[in-house]
Amino acid sequence: MTLDQTLAARRSIRSFDATRTVSDQELRQMVAAAIEAPSWKNSQTARYHIARSAEAMQAVVAAMPDFNQKSVANAQALIVATFKHNRAGFERTGEPTNELGNGWGCYDLGLHNALLLLKAADLGLDTLVLGIRDAEQLRQSLSIPDDETVVSIIAVGHRTADAARPKRKEVDDIARFL
Repeated sequence: MTLDQTLAARRSIRSFDATRTVSDQELRQMVAAAIEAPSWKNSQTARYHIARSAEAMQAVVAAMPDFNQKSVANAQALIVATFKHNRAGFERTGEPTNELGNGWGCYDLGLHNALLLLKAADLGLDTLVLGIRDAEQLRQSLSIPDDETVVSIIAVGHRTADAARPKRKEVDDIARFL
């Protein structure tokens, strides 16, 4: 599949097939792709906490509102994406390099997550990124270190049905050529 085909095929899926599995090897390939993303001063602050066991999966689901719980039913893995805060966008003295501070950690994690999602699509897997979650509950139940900021949960599995492609803006709607 070409990159353009992968971009066109990738969708946010809210109905996963319980009969189809995702291997640890496929999840490792997704994380390996994420590692290739650029980051602030090559700080590589992205971290992934991958729930695979029934107990870990239930702990992640319990940290979501009901409507998100329904969306991830039958997912084969739930990935909690975090970044080590106060590193990307900061000087060695601990001072922010510019006004964005930890915004750079979120930015870098977004770059990592984009590659992770594209690799999933390349492998024939489907994903859903969720941002409404109880970060402290996730931190406690998954033993996420205090120096990491919990950003999102990524459900991984196989779709039960194709999702429609939402309307996208045109290049001229979002870009100015000066």
